[in-house]
Amino acid sequence: MSTDQTAALNPGSGPRRPNTRFLFSHPAHLFSLGFGTGMSSLAPGTVGTLFGWASYLVLNLYLTVTGWATLIALAVVGGIWICGFTARKLGTQDPSSVVWDEIVAFWIVLLLITPTSFVGQLVAFILFRFFDAVKPPPIRYFDRTVKGGLGIMLDDLVAAFCTLLVIALWRSI
Repeated sequence: MSTDQTAALNPGSGPRRPNTRFLFSHPAHLFSLGFGTGMSSLAPGTVGTLFGWASYLVLNLYLTVTGWATLIALAVVGGIWICGFTARKLGTQDPSSVVWDEIVAFWIVLLLITPTSFVGQLVAFILFRFFDAVKPPPIRYFDRTVKGGLGIMLDDLVAAFCTLLVIALWRSI
């Protein structure tokens, strides 16, 4: 077993980057790491959000609004636990590789702006990534003060709200 594999499976040895073995070592890791998209070495949050966008387009072919509401509610509640669990196993508060929060938050954005064009979805993507990466107030407050799985999920939900607020203001002008 390599040093990276040992570190990824041995909690308490300090912060580490997940590997494939870690990804498949527990179902919670598979979800929290966005089915591997969070393991991207370049902009894992962006890659996770792109996965959220693609999965929304596929799932939207099969889900009603009620189905989406149920899925999102379960994904948020379950996400608090799975994101916190994976963060603890990785030995850090909010690992960049945990992208379930981006996926679910972007599903909310897309659901609430649908129907819209590809350009509308792209604008929503850019706005969401801006709010999630820059973390202007009030997002920064939640990112810094709420810890654990709830904190991981909450700052992205607030980023989704800010995205939707900008889109609503833009549409009203």
